[in-house]
Amino acid sequence: MRFLPKMLTLYAITDRGCLRGRDLAEQVELALQGGVTCVQLRDKELDTDELVQEARVLAEICHRYGAPLIINDDYRAAMLSGADGVHVGIEDASVSEIRRIAGEELIIGATAKTVEQARAAQKMGADYLGVGAVFPSPTKKNAIRITPDDLRAITASVKIPVTAIGGITADNVKEINGCGHRGIAVVSAVFAADDVRAAAQQLRTKAEEGIAL
Repeated sequence: MRFLPKMLTLYAITDRGCLRGRDLAEQVELALQGGVTCVQLRDKELDTDELVQEARVLAEICHRYGAPLIINDDYRAAMLSGADGVHVGIEDASVSEIRRIAGEELIIGATAKTVEQARAAQKMGADYLGVGAVFPSPTKKNAIRITPDDLRAITASVKIPVTAIGGITADNVKEINGCGHRGIAVVSAVFAADDVRAAAQQLRTKAEEGIAL
């Protein structure tokens, strides 16, 4: 799938802990129906083989809605499963190494918390950046916070699109409006909601109000 910046508008990251026993595939489909534009499969408990099996199911669902499926960290699972990309953290495999192995077709996202990290990821071939935490995160309690000014500086320093991440909700997202980001990435704001589809609909509207079009 060809990467387009608009795919970052509402980027939902899975977390089984948020689902309270609900079926992951069903909740992902509800999120897509509500307006999610990209799904990242993040499950630290699964090995590569298990991740591949899970990703194959989710990729089929995502593709029906025209959304890419991104795998957290494990680029091998992304390549084996038919997923569209991988997102890597600062401590994970380098973007340049993944690009060398996977080629140009795989979407590669990278975490960045500083202008220097953002520029380095762009130079190595990242397609987009995940920048945060812009608010305290319930899923990553030790995440380093960045200010709206930090987010604005990072988005201005690179040509590739940025998705803001970390503790974003429908209530606080307006606080980062106009920072130059192309979308928002959320976990619990979608998947912990009682009504996942409705939560996604509300967040999609809020995201579109504040992104750099």
